Amino acid sequence: MPEGHTIHHLAAAHRTRFADRTVRVTSPQGKFSDSAALLDKTPLTEVDAHGKHLFLGFAVSGWIHIHLGLFGKLDFGTPPIPPPTDTVRLRLAHDTAYADLRGPTTCALITDAEKQAIHDRLGPDPLRDADDPERAWQRISRSRTTIAALLMDQKVVAGVGNVYRAEVLFRHGIDPYRAGRDLTRAEWDAIWADLKALMREGVRENRIDTVRPEHTPEAMGRPPRVDDHGGEVYVYRRATQPCHICGGEIRTAGLAARNLFWCPTCQRA
Repeated sequence: MPEGHTIHHLAAAHRTRFADRTVRVTSPQGKFSDSAALLDKTPLTEVDAHGKHLFLGFAVSGWIHIHLGLFGKLDFGTPPIPPPTDTVRLRLAHDTAYADLRGPTTCALITDAEKQAIHDRLGPDPLRDADDPERAWQRISRSRTTIAALLMDQKVVAGVGNVYRAEVLFRHGIDPYRAGRDLTRAEWDAIWADLKALMREGVRENRIDTVRPEHTPEAMGRPPRVDDHGGEVYVYRRATQPCHICGGEIRTAGLAARNLFWCPTCQRA
């Protein structure tokens, strides 16, 4: 599932291509046809993102709420615009650009109040400047749940997925099985600041890179990572491989229905 940096990257792409433009809105697949008809030939006036949720605002008719889920995909292109396939749930288009949405978990037209209800149930997002990490800290500092599970709970912190969860805990030497209430405030503040920096870089580059300059392939004289997810990382999907820092074996285990990756030497209990 795409992590928050991807959704904010897609939001920026929509702003660049469609903001304040009158757009054609269609649903070649047919599942969004009634709502598309209400929005067709009206201006897209706002774009918003919170965690893994994307919102496209139309002043007259509300917001398109998109959650890509596991299989959703958004593609952008320029003219000549090809005929859409019958897998396209939503197409936005005007004379210089188009965007096709396929396979989302959610694509729905919602009201301002319904949009606010989604924001209200989500935790603070490191990529939203106005979001307050204190909200997350209040839940984390009282919880017996592991910090690894709490970081993946979108009601606690919005937008963090399996990669950023594993990597930020490694970067701060924190055992993923430590209970939230055993985290210090200084550790939480450092994690939040690091997530903001890492995820902003992810938005800019549209990929996740988490290794510090001294641990890049060039600096260490090691081969670059080869993985569909791209980016240089410390522990994510590196089970049984040597840690870049201590040389110990990276481990993996199931936690909260996802695979957890960590270095037991660098992240001591």
